Amino acid sequence: MEFEEYASARGQELVRLGFTISGDYQRAEDLAQIALMQAFRSWRKVQRADDPHTYVRRILVNSYLSMTRRRSFTEAPAADLDPDRTVPDPATDIVNSDDLWRALATLSARERVVLVLRYYQDLDDRTIADLLGIKPSSVRSVASRALASLRKARQSHRVDERLP
Repeated sequence: MEFEEYASARGQELVRLGFTISGDYQRAEDLAQIALMQAFRSWRKVQRADDPHTYVRRILVNSYLSMTRRRSFTEAPAADLDPDRTVPDPATDIVNSDDLWRALATLSARERVVLVLRYYQDLDDRTIADLLGIKPSSVRSVASRALASLRKARQSHRVDERLP
């Protein structure tokens, strides 16, 4: 598969992943663009990977995590997001709950990424561990802590009942 075909076929999926992780449509577009730009620079290497899409998703996730480590990074509260700029996707009805976004915003970047990859992207622990460069047991630990935080938020703020 040539790069142009890949970008055309998977570009919007990368934007949706970026939006789900960051909660910001403009940041999601930036993350997808960064991931595609880096993939283009080393496309031969990406093509040789066992799963090129996993390789590009890892670039996107690592870019987001790197972005959150910068001092200038600030996350906009869900109330400040422009609802007309969301990515059209059937799953947005589930994850677009304002309370859920607020609860997710309280998590660390790593916790949020693990939950998004596990529940939105439906990836297994081993794949998530490979994407993040950690052990599968660490993925389970991070997910467990994140879910406990969300449950606590649900109890104290009556967050959406669809939380696992």
